[in-house]
Amino acid sequence: MTQINAKRQADSPSGAATASGCTCFKLRRLSRRVTAVYDRALAETGMRVTQYSLLVQLRWSEEVSMTELAELLDMDRTTLTRNLKALIELRWVEVKPGKDDARVRLVRITDAGIAQLRSARGPWQKAQAEVKATIGPANLIDLHELLDKYVPFFRPATGAEGSPE
Repeated sequence: MTQINAKRQADSPSGAATASGCTCFKLRRLSRRVTAVYDRALAETGMRVTQYSLLVQLRWSEEVSMTELAELLDMDRTTLTRNLKALIELRWVEVKPGKDDARVRLVRITDAGIAQLRSARGPWQKAQAEVKATIGPANLIDLHELLDKYVPFFRPATGAEGSPE
């Protein structure tokens, strides 16, 4: 237990450790630092981790509507559109109207996007290894399990998902 945690526990009326500070700030701070690790590794490929993640999702999805892609990425459509813009300009992704409904915009990765994704795989793995080494393999597994457990509780309110017990 760190000295700070020991003091918090001693100061707590129940004697139990308590969380302090803004959880959102702490998550975003860690996210920015981890993102920087991936962005540094991917810089040689001319892409950022947000672009890499989008290409990976499109590789798995083949062809998907903008709405479905935004949902898969937990992103609003405006942010998705902004993130796709550079990928479209680089011809790594294409967007076209749906076959049955021209209002539906279908997104797919191009052959150039697949090639870009392949070239970025090594640098991404390097970043992945750095994060694993920094956090530690067991802690990384715990972190992934914790994140996977709580992500569903923070989706937009649809009435379909509950709160943690």
